[in-house]
Amino acid sequence: MNSYFRSRFYIFLLCLFASLTNVAQGKDALKFDDAPLADALDLPEWFDLSFLDLNDSLSDATKDGKQGMIIYFGRKDCPYCKALLEGNWGDPVIAKYTQEHFNVIAIDVRGARTVTDFNGRKWTEKTYASHRKMNFTPTLLFYTTRGQLALKLPGFRPKYQFRAALEYVADSHYLRESYRNYLSRAESALSFGLEELNDNEMFLQPPYNLNKLSNNRPLLVSFEHTKCHACDVLHGDTLSKPEVINQLQKINMVQLNTRDQTPVITPDGKKTTAKEWANDLNLTFAPSLLFFDTNGKEILRIESVIRFYRLNNVLTYISEKQYLKYPTFQNWLQDKRNSRNANSN
Repeated sequence: MNSYFRSRFYIFLLCLFASLTNVAQGKDALKFDDAPLADALDLPEWFDLSFLDLNDSLSDATKDGKQGMIIYFGRKDCPYCKALLEGNWGDPVIAKYTQEHFNVIAIDVRGARTVTDFNGRKWTEKTYASHRKMNFTPTLLFYTTRGQLALKLPGFRPKYQFRAALEYVADSHYLRESYRNYLSRAESALSFGLEELNDNEMFLQPPYNLNKLSNNRPLLVSFEHTKCHACDVLHGDTLSKPEVINQLQKINMVQLNTRDQTPVITPDGKKTTAKEWANDLNLTFAPSLLFFDTNGKEILRIESVIRFYRLNNVLTYISEKQYLKYPTFQNWLQDKRNSRNANSN
């Protein structure tokens, strides 16, 4: 390993060690109240002021000598956005690194400003976010100076993973390997958590023939692995809530170890293994929760930290088949909020 990549690897380890230390001290960044915020979020002052013409914004990044541009899709009341802005980008080292390599522009998924996309088509912020299938906030799109989408990073990720994502694009690793492979190599050096998968009596038992589930319920496949702190948090906290348990009883649940060769027949009838399926799906976070309809079609996936409020709403969206009416979870959530506000007036 040359000195350049050795220094990058050390920085990754420092971020991971910091996460370990914070957990040991009871300051777990993955545990927070994810109900909508009462006070609107402020964006960092170093975000680029933009008229949301994406070609112009990318041109500005190129002129500034950056490696590309990041589009931040967020909401003013989003607690996951707060965790990203204050926890990850609140770290001076990460903020400095981001500013050195990227320009960042912000799109409010509920906003009304005009967005001009790379093809010159005009949208509102809200309709553009829906067009780009932004189910969850925050979501980051990383573009190279040539306009190539190098990485899509949905949801809130731990600090060490976020730093790795920045370096994956800034150092052009996307030209040589997937983010999944890049991240797995780095994480294999040091991980923490339980030595076994978390057990839950609601999970279906093998054999996993997911193409022939006969009870006409949606399917949730939870892709996990051992020594996965985020998995432990999900099971030890979020999945233990009575409201969530009640929702989970309305769907089929399967747990797969992404590092095992457990035989699986996927919802669309393909014979594979848990590890191979996770690779084919290019999953970049554990736990990743994938939801499928009764015809075996993927509805949505959660590849990020997930807490009670969001998961409970997602389960409602799935179990009530709201995905048939609303193209994204975010669309449904906004309509639900508008109806609630209208009824309270």
